[in-house]
Amino acid sequence: MSMPTTPTASAAMASSTAIGMSMGGMGNNCKISMLWNWYTIDACFLSASWHVTSKSMFAGSCIEVIFLVMALEFLRRVGRDYDAYLIKASQTRQHQASSSLADASSSSGDSTNKVGDIVTIDALRARSQTDGGGGSGSMRPTAVQQAARAAIHMVQFAVAYIIMLLAMYYNGYIIICIFIGAFLGSFVFSWEPLMKGKG
Repeated sequence: MSMPTTPTASAAMASSTAIGMSMGGMGNNCKISMLWNWYTIDACFLSASWHVTSKSMFAGSCIEVIFLVMALEFLRRVGRDYDAYLIKASQTRQHQASSSLADASSSSGDSTNKVGDIVTIDALRARSQTDGGGGSGSMRPTAVQQAARAAIHMVQFAVAYIIMLLAMYYNGYIIICIFIGAFLGSFVFSWEPLMKGKG
């Protein structure tokens, strides 16, 4: 006696058959679970080509995951260092503009009698304010600088997304390796001087 099938049930059966054929048709016996697991041999990650066939290959995969998470921490450090570089360069330009302003003021004497000197001093004042973000201790990056910052952020985002996809395999060993990579990456790349707060 055959039971009538709904379109949803038929689609689910067809998709599960297609998955089984694609996994078995290539000679892969990938163990993929959406539940917590401790698979080592025949575990697959991200694609069928990342098919673990031995314990040494799984150990290599764990080491790769650790280095991938450390790379994410390195990219975060690169972003912080690039921002610090931009701020320092802006402060240097502002200091040079202030020095030029002081030199121009001292050499002009009575600047109210010299229209050319007034324009020069005003221009230097305006430049020193715009370079330093209006003297507020901040600066606005140029379009090229912002593009570089966005590129660093994009690579960070891509690496973090790959790590998230790896964690979604719910493999206990891989998740532990992600935690180890986060610890080592933070230890190595976040070891920098701490700023004392005011007050």
